[in-house]
Amino acid sequence: MDNPERSRILQAMEHSSDILIVGGGLNGPALALALAQTGHSVTVIDALAEKARKNAAFDGRAYALALASQRLLDAIGVWDRVADHAQPMLEIKVTDGHAGAGPSPFFLHFDHAEIEEGPMGYMVEDRHLRRAFLDAMADQKGITQISGKSVVAQTVDDTGITLTLDDGSTVTGGLLVGCDGRRSGTAARAGIKRTGWDYGQTALVCAIEHDLPHHGIAHQFFMPPGPLAILPLTGNRSSIVWSEQTEMAQRINTMPEDEYLQVLRPRFGDFLGDIRLAGARFTYPLNLTIANSFIGGRLALVGDAAHGMHPIAGQGLNAGLRDVGALAEVLTLAGRRGEDIGSILVLERYQEWRRFDTASLAMATDVFNKLFSNDNPILRMGRDIGMGIVGSFPNLRRGFVREAAGLTGDLPKLLQGRAI
Repeated sequence: MDNPERSRILQAMEHSSDILIVGGGLNGPALALALAQTGHSVTVIDALAEKARKNAAFDGRAYALALASQRLLDAIGVWDRVADHAQPMLEIKVTDGHAGAGPSPFFLHFDHAEIEEGPMGYMVEDRHLRRAFLDAMADQKGITQISGKSVVAQTVDDTGITLTLDDGSTVTGGLLVGCDGRRSGTAARAGIKRTGWDYGQTALVCAIEHDLPHHGIAHQFFMPPGPLAILPLTGNRSSIVWSEQTEMAQRINTMPEDEYLQVLRPRFGDFLGDIRLAGARFTYPLNLTIANSFIGGRLALVGDAAHGMHPIAGQGLNAGLRDVGALAEVLTLAGRRGEDIGSILVLERYQEWRRFDTASLAMATDVFNKLFSNDNPILRMGRDIGMGIVGSFPNLRRGFVREAAGLTGDLPKLLQGRAI
């Protein structure tokens, strides 16, 4: 046997794990930590170099973590690493109107005081979360990280799955989990098709500094072209996710900073005083895409690889972390019973748990976007009446607050703050 071939085989043996995870963003590392802490050996393969993820500067990106998601991060040992950078979301205000014309007199106001558990959630910047996950994985036994390499092929048989990387090396495991986004190569190589459509909208994302404090209040302002979310960050800063029709969004994004702010200000209003850009700004197209199956032969999909939805309710990462909690629980319990964790019978339990919930959430965000992203006077009147009704009934409001906090439905143990 020649030396390169022998080296390749030795490397494959060195990296063999119970579970292979493709994708080093947020869901992949969260799943790796949850599984390693219950005794599984895990390999995480990330196409982006570790240094690039760990040394990322502030670029405006941040995530709204529901309270249940915060509990999962706490359970897997990540929350303490980001808690000092987290901004609690104490209230949510939802309004409807036109840019520059002010909001409708009908609005929704959700206050965390209506539930006993605490803040509805937290805002955490992307750079802090990614660094915390990398550090936590480095400190956790049972996790092997392969960064800066891409998967080019996957082969499955009765006993396991083999991945070939772009440098010719291979890794083997009993189960493959795709956490590699809406254009999941893991799903494509397994022949899993997707269903969905484009919204004709693009999200403009940035962060701003403002003169006045936000008091931990998140705002969702619905306008005919699309919603504007103003989400509180630490200090006098907020994260902006601003949806516009794609052609207009592309034109706005190419504007110089002062012109960009001139377009944003009438949409934003003056309730926080003067505003200034902080960090980079960027865009991403908005669409709905759901994998026709969340599982395959010795394969499971998690997060955007399984379901990508409109950010109208800020539930993308939260839905992915529910996947993480459910899959970790299913695999851990199956392993304790001596089952083959890569078997289709085990994986079907995960799909049954998560598919209906994610499909319902995706359809709800789709309907809300279509209902609010227009200027039809009949729909507008219906929206205003609906918000007025919900706002008038404490039990309805409380239900929405619990939904925003991620406390409803069949919650995995990790999202309840419990060990598996």
